[in-house]
Amino acid sequence: MKSKMKMPSAFTILVWITVIVAVLTWIIPASKYVKVTVGEGDAAVSALVHVPLDRDRLFEIEMGGDNAGELRQAYANELTQVVLSENPDLKPEFVEALPERMVSYLETGDSGVSKSSKNIPAKQGMWNIIAAPIEGFFQAKDVALFILIIGGFIGILMKTGALDATIGALIRRMKGKEIYLIPILMAIFAIGGTTYGMCEETIAFYPIIIAVFLAAGFDLMTGFSVILVSAGLGVLASTTNPFATGVASGVVGIGLGEGIVLRFIMWLVFYGIGVWYVMSYAKKVKANPNLSIMRGVAIPDNLVKNGDEIVPFTTRRKIVMILFAITFIVMIIGVVPWAFKFDIMIFDNIYNATAKASRIFGLQPNGAGSYWNNYDSALTHSAALGDWYFGQLSVWFLFMSVVIGFVSGMKEKELVRTFMGGVKDLVSVALIVGLSRGIKVVMESGGMDATILRAGEIALRNTSPVIFTNLAYLFNIPLSFLIPSTSGLANATMPIIGGLASGVFENANMVGSHGQALAITAYQSASGLVNLVSPTSGTVMGAIALAGISYGQLWKFMSKLLLIIFVATMILLSVGVFLPI
Repeated sequence: MKSKMKMPSAFTILVWITVIVAVLTWIIPASKYVKVTVGEGDAAVSALVHVPLDRDRLFEIEMGGDNAGELRQAYANELTQVVLSENPDLKPEFVEALPERMVSYLETGDSGVSKSSKNIPAKQGMWNIIAAPIEGFFQAKDVALFILIIGGFIGILMKTGALDATIGALIRRMKGKEIYLIPILMAIFAIGGTTYGMCEETIAFYPIIIAVFLAAGFDLMTGFSVILVSAGLGVLASTTNPFATGVASGVVGIGLGEGIVLRFIMWLVFYGIGVWYVMSYAKKVKANPNLSIMRGVAIPDNLVKNGDEIVPFTTRRKIVMILFAITFIVMIIGVVPWAFKFDIMIFDNIYNATAKASRIFGLQPNGAGSYWNNYDSALTHSAALGDWYFGQLSVWFLFMSVVIGFVSGMKEKELVRTFMGGVKDLVSVALIVGLSRGIKVVMESGGMDATILRAGEIALRNTSPVIFTNLAYLFNIPLSFLIPSTSGLANATMPIIGGLASGVFENANMVGSHGQALAITAYQSASGLVNLVSPTSGTVMGAIALAGISYGQLWKFMSKLLLIIFVATMILLSVGVFLPI
């Protein structure tokens, strides 16, 4: 007898997780890591201290009215004594600055830690639960907007028939050899993942890649996994990814190249495992469709399913596909930080020369430090290739949507109608991104993140290098669920774990920076593993919504792979302790 129990929708799962996290803010104590800085400019030095907080006391201070300042000062004095008891070896200059810093934190909520929430920790109630998706959507507005514009772009592309014609030609050319598309495509996404953290950008590829494999006689999960597994494993084994390896290296103060040998070995191993896993599944379902995890699941309307009709590959459609390829090539070039990380200035020079020659393009000069300025600036701020983020990508895809539409012969009304139809298809995906980000909002607003990090800090002290490295990996796994952002997790954990790693390795007569490099590898491996399936990852939840896959089906496919990668990572981290990295 078949069970009638069905897996709830992605929306329902995320709402329940939000509720659970909110309830935990009434149980798990709150705390915060606060940065104490002494001096200015290049002479400035900082120390990171853990500050236990009482949510009820904080609430009373905020409700204190005219007495709030006095209550805040009294509580700051108490917190100063608590911090000093936890850090008896704190240098005198930091001890002197601590009382004023505690008052400043209680007044502003600014901990001084990059990308950390500025909300004073509070117990999260009904309003917070309902408001979390809204705040999450505001925080993820750049990603959500990009997804909507991608929907319009794909809608126009589908309408031209160019993709149908290309898929038909590809299937006819590779008749009987379609399986070999898997390692080729997975190599592309895995390289993108390891070099620049290709993740959210993959949303644009799902309809196209899935369409190719559906037309070749495979199932939904095959095309879906080609992207998710390869890009995810690439990010897991990041080598030069500025959002994971780069941020973490900067936090602990070591070079980006520290540990790159081990990470490259991990990338090769995991790419091989991923290709083997996906190809094994693809062969199985091609031979026997009844073994498909997606058996009986309807193909979503926004995905192409090739029929018997052969769509002619006309000259106009060939031009459209060339424009389509150019769109994605420019996107990839645009997000790799050429100048910022690799000191390759060609795109900055071209951009600045163009801006100087004519203002008709509306380009602003790309100055020093423009990468992070553009990363955090207004969505439509122009930037050189290599400094692009979701705002610039959205502008680019909107522009190319119009170009492809007119090249294909669409009239103005048809183009607008088709674009809006594509946007409509991905509205639910964009909303899921905001909903998943809302979980992080509730967790940070409740002050739970630092408390969990503190527990790990205590557990990791006084261990051997091999045990420390593996414990750092295990510790980052639950934190990666709570903080799905790789850069956010790096800023939260690396100041603590990086310092501990240096001490543990030096106590074992090993190089401290070696331990820090391994701590970074452990952190990004844990983050990468969790973000392959995490319901707090907007990319994962958005992708399964787009593909019409349930969260349960995702877990059914990924569970064995996760176990293999988990074990392989711990083995490689252990070996890495003794490698000259």
